[in-house]
Amino acid sequence: MKRQNLKKGVTLIELLIVVLILAALSAIAIPRISKSATNAKAKACATNVDVLNSAIELYNADNGEYPDKLSTITTDISLFPDGAPVCPIEDAEYPDTLVDNRVDTSDHNH
Repeated sequence: MKRQNLKKGVTLIELLIVVLILAALSAIAIPRISKSATNAKAKACATNVDVLNSAIELYNADNGEYPDKLSTITTDISLFPDGAPVCPIEDAEYPDTLVDNRVDTSDHNH
């Protein structure tokens, strides 16, 4: 006698295996994506510092002297029509003090 009543479908064990595989893949992928986002923010922060330092040099070229503090140039709408750049990691403005006519990044840990 042959069995004619074969059910076609997914068993609970097969479904559990698929869920476990997806969980393992997620555990690998999520930290990598998070690290990439952090690296991108750190590079954006470094670019912002370069932009601010370039604006300091432009101020020097126009005025024959360096600004006393960063806010002297960050409030200049001709240099920053959309507002001064902020640190994307800390979501805060850069320190107002200048060190050797450059943006002070001594308390920036990235």
